[in-house]
Amino acid sequence: MKVVLPTILSLVILSGCTTDSSTEVQPIPGSITYGGQPRTKLTKSPPGSVIYNSFYDSTGARVRETYILQPDRTLRLTRRVIVPDFP
Repeated sequence: MKVVLPTILSLVILSGCTTDSSTEVQPIPGSITYGGQPRTKLTKSPPGSVIYNSFYDSTGARVRETYILQPDRTLRLTRRVIVPDFP
């Protein structure tokens, strides 16, 4: 019994630590891809280029986003960081 209880508790705790590929970063108001892809295509940048976007959200917090240009010239949002006003 002393071995079974910690094993069961460990399995319960570890079951909450699974990764899910469907948890992609979703666009928010202010993102380049909010409301769909931009109308203009980035034709001069090579696929795989990294594009940065910085803006303030509705609460006034500074948001920095990172996009990667896909081979079909669409942007994929890969990272979002909310920067605090005071360190």
